[in-house]
Amino acid sequence: MTLLEVTYALRAPLSMDELRRIAQFANTYGLRRFRVDEANHLLSFEYDGSRLRETQVAQVLGKAGVAVKHRIN
Repeated sequence: MTLLEVTYALRAPLSMDELRRIAQFANTYGLRRFRVDEANHLLSFEYDGSRLRETQVAQVLGKAGVAVKHRIN
């Protein structure tokens, strides 16, 4: 297992519905955990790089309806 982390700048604060959808994807797609930095409007994901690519993580966000500005790292 290769753990990687990616952080995105959010366009807007996350709603409770968006948080629930992200949590559901975390169980399904092998995302290990996520962190929300509400003060700076950031969303970080830890994921298994041997199973997923960063582009797949971005697709999960799109399916959850989360609007991101850009990738931070």
